[in-house]
Amino acid sequence: MNVKPLVVERIDIDETIANNEESRIEVDGKIVNGENVKGVDESEVLITKREESEAEKEAWKLLQDSVVMYCGSPIGTMAANDPGDKMPLNYDQVFIRDFVPSALAFLLKGEGEIVRNFLLHTLQLQSWEKTVDCYSPGQGLMPASFKVRTVPLDGNNEAHEEVLDPDFGESAIGRVAPVDSGLWWIILLRAYGKITGDYTLQERVDVQTGIKLILNLCLTDGFDMFPSLLVTDGSCMIDRRMGIHGHPLEIQALFYSALRCSREMLTQNDASMNLVRAINNRLSALSFHIREYYWVDMKKINEIYRYKTEEYSTDATNKFNIYPDQIPSWLMDWVPEEGGYLIGNLQPAHMDFRFFTLGNLWSIISSLGTPKQNQGILDTIQAKWDDLVGHMPLKICYPALEYEEWRIITGSDPKNTPWSYHNGGSWPTLLWQVSWDLIPVCMFLRN
Repeated sequence: MNVKPLVVERIDIDETIANNEESRIEVDGKIVNGENVKGVDESEVLITKREESEAEKEAWKLLQDSVVMYCGSPIGTMAANDPGDKMPLNYDQVFIRDFVPSALAFLLKGEGEIVRNFLLHTLQLQSWEKTVDCYSPGQGLMPASFKVRTVPLDGNNEAHEEVLDPDFGESAIGRVAPVDSGLWWIILLRAYGKITGDYTLQERVDVQTGIKLILNLCLTDGFDMFPSLLVTDGSCMIDRRMGIHGHPLEIQALFYSALRCSREMLTQNDASMNLVRAINNRLSALSFHIREYYWVDMKKINEIYRYKTEEYSTDATNKFNIYPDQIPSWLMDWVPEEGGYLIGNLQPAHMDFRFFTLGNLWSIISSLGTPKQNQGILDTIQAKWDDLVGHMPLKICYPALEYEEWRIITGSDPKNTPWSYHNGGSWPTLLWQVSWDLIPVCMFLRN
């Protein structure tokens, strides 16, 4: 198996949000993106050449069986491949967010064609007309998913052609636009270039235009006073009503990562100068906002207990008018002495103290948190292993909404009953991000 190693960049330098990154990928021993990796210590570049285990072979077979073909070429993988399910709803479609871990697996195995096809075809779907009840969302929106359909060619029932049928939210349960799709697309585009060493894809005019459309949609001025993205419930991986409307951590972490990736991929010229400046300004403001106001540990909890309320001034300590009585009873006994985490959401007079796994993990990956905060999150996961990992990893959030809280917040959603699906359910797909978070720690220990 020819594995192209991804060398993880240092994450303990906060100033990276204002500096250019250097690619650190070795492809067949050559210099990639201007960096000579000859003579690099073995602890920095890990090349794995070994026999696949039976479990790996079975996993690859299952993944290959889920590949979707379009006009004779692979274009993605189905969200779920269950031959016995005669009514799969939309689980037989290719979802942008769900394809990312599959795409990384293909890239690390040296199979980049399917990822390249996926990126280009979803880019074409970006320009499709999308309406819900005669209203169209902003230009640049990426679909949540798409399906390959076979239709008669020009009304001829004997000849057929394959077409892509995207879903921008107009068919989704709840009719919610997928805010995270465009962010995942940018992140995957960056990963494709870094792992394969093929930067011609991101330099294409149509790809550059696609990046700019997504950024313009996210950076558009509005009524919000905060640098974080304001979204509705169900606009990300948690795509059903779970009380995450506002400024959910998951979206902010992906937004931050997509901004950093975009800055590295945008062609530097006069036309992109203003956009790059806007990206840099947003990165600085967003990182400060999340690190300062989303972080919770024992020290911060004690501060909240002492908050004054109804402060009317520009230098108020309790900027969001958080009432101490809002702190849930489980929190004091749950947060470890040596750890902490980023809360799930922050709005005026409201802090969502639930631990959302994807948002915290991606905050580490993207360096959204400070090095100390990142370590604190890992310490919390370790200290609360039984709660967050348990026998079937990994809880998407903790704790689950129960009783009256579940009825009010989810609308009595029978699919999101306590400790199932998005309401504290187990999602093994989150494990690859845990592994990614631990790579820098392992490299540090080896050195």
